[in-house]
Amino acid sequence: MERMVQTEDLVFEYAKRDEEGNVIGTQRAIDQVSLEVAEGQFIAILGHNGSGKSTLAKHINAILVPSEGTVWVGGRNTRDADELWNVRQSAGMVFQNPDNQIIGTVVEEDVGFGPENLGVPTDEIWKRVEESLKAVGMFSYRHHSPNKLSGGQKQRVAIAGVIAMRPKCIVLDEPTAMLDPNGRKEVLRTVEELRRQEKVTVILITHYMEEVIDADRVFVMDHGHVVMDGTPREIFSQVDTLKEYRLDVPQVTILADELRKRGLDIPAGILRKEELVEVLCRLG
Repeated sequence: MERMVQTEDLVFEYAKRDEEGNVIGTQRAIDQVSLEVAEGQFIAILGHNGSGKSTLAKHINAILVPSEGTVWVGGRNTRDADELWNVRQSAGMVFQNPDNQIIGTVVEEDVGFGPENLGVPTDEIWKRVEESLKAVGMFSYRHHSPNKLSGGQKQRVAIAGVIAMRPKCIVLDEPTAMLDPNGRKEVLRTVEELRRQEKVTVILITHYMEEVIDADRVFVMDHGHVVMDGTPREIFSQVDTLKEYRLDVPQVTILADELRKRGLDIPAGILRKEELVEVLCRLG
C-alpha cells in the first residue's frame, strides 16, 4: 500500500507571550512524532485537550509547517512552498465548527465553492456538487439556506464541500465536538460510507472513544507525544492506561474489564455491548 501521510521526528513549537505580547519563550505542542498512514486507511488520533492532536491535524493540510522534522502528504514535503497547492488538494480538512467552513447562502453554492476555486469547469462542478451532496445524504437540501440546518446537517454539508474537491485524504478535526449524539452518529456514518465508496483515507481527530471503534489504527497523544499506538482492540484492552491519559473509556469496556478482573473469562478490549452480551451468554 502507498503511504498517504508520513511524519518523521515532527516537532512544532509556538512562541509564548506575556500580556504585552512580548515573546517570553517557546512551548512544544508536538514533540518528535513519527507515524505513517497508508492510502485508504481509517486512522483515529485520540487525546485529551492540549495533547497536540489538533496541531498534528493542521500539519497534514499544511496550515502549519514543522519547526523540526518532516511531513509528507502523498509523497510531497509540506515545507516545499511549490507543493502547497497540491498538498491542500490531496488532504481536505473538516473543522470542529461547521459555521467557520460554510460561506454560501445556499447549500449547493457552498459545496461548489471549493471546486470553483480549483478552476474546475462549470458542468463538472455541478456534477460534483450533486454527487457530494448525495454521498452525505443532503441532496434534498441543496436549495436550502445552511443557516436553517441543524448542527449535524451543517457538518455534513461541510464534509460535502471537502469531498467535492476530490481529496485523497480527509482530515476531520473534532468534527462532532459541537453536535448532539444524533448529529455525531450522522456525521460518523457519513464518513464511514465515504471511505467505503470513495476509498479515501480518513484521519479522525477526537477525544470520544466510541468514535474510534471502527478505525484500522489508533494513535493516542499526550503532551505532544504519541503514547499508545495499535488497533482499537489493543488500545481498549488497556483501560487503566487510558484512564491515566484522562480519556473517557466507554462504559461497556470498563464493565467488561471489571468483570475480567473479578475472574470471569472475558477477553480484553471489548468494544461493543453486543460483544459483551455474546460472551456472557456463552459463559452462562
